[in-house]
Amino acid sequence: MNPTTRRPALRALLGAAIAAVALQAAAQTPAKLSNPLPNPLRFAVEGGYAPFSMLATDGRIQGFDIDIANALCERMKVQCQQVQTEFDAMIPALRAKKFDAIVASMSITPERLKAVDFSDKYYHTPARLITRSDAKFEATPEGLKGKRVGVQRTTIHDRYATAMFKGAEIVRYSKQDEVFLDLASGRVDATLVDSVAGNQGFLKTPKGKGYVFRGPDFDDPAYFGTGAGIAVRKGDKALQDALNAALAAIRADGTYKKINDKYFDFDVYGRDLAKK
Repeated sequence: MNPTTRRPALRALLGAAIAAVALQAAAQTPAKLSNPLPNPLRFAVEGGYAPFSMLATDGRIQGFDIDIANALCERMKVQCQQVQTEFDAMIPALRAKKFDAIVASMSITPERLKAVDFSDKYYHTPARLITRSDAKFEATPEGLKGKRVGVQRTTIHDRYATAMFKGAEIVRYSKQDEVFLDLASGRVDATLVDSVAGNQGFLKTPKGKGYVFRGPDFDDPAYFGTGAGIAVRKGDKALQDALNAALAAIRADGTYKKINDKYFDFDVYGRDLAKK
């Protein structure tokens, strides 16, 4: 073989050797995750829904939702980052990728499932109506005719009150804390709210003196869903699965119970406060 014909053969052998080495190195290198979890994991939180999410005196947001989020991040080995957001802007902002998930006592409802996916529930409590203890009307569609009912905008309580209390004037607020202020001052006659948020965020506070739960539990799944879950973008199965695994783990190892007992004297995962 003359030098002219030898060169292409040598180049071919060299190329094959390089390719073999590359394949061997690739086989020995752990494959990267095709869809790794975001780190930090950005959670939308609210800050006006005690005891689930509330502002501390130093301006930090704290509460049951926040502790659950931090526990999940620790389990998933990612850092947590809070993004304070108005509740009614959360789903559009999630879809616009302003953050990665929503931890804000957001109920898993058929309507919301059209726009986002959810983790498994992390708690489930019924809604109740709160009025003055001396109110002369019943907590029924007929009894609420002509009354002003305060609700937090775009919540399950807003949707239910709008659909069922047709004779009432539905007054919408950006935060539940604002509803409580107007209820205490007499600017609204009642509020439809989660029973735990209503009890601990209002009735057990000084401004809730003279107010009571009135009427039945409201828990129709068509309106109130199947519990509060963590919302993620449609199709983000990697994050959804990781959150579900982390939720199962913190419930199994006692972390969830420790967080629960920090805020409640009952099991918020499913027990009904109103029937205690």
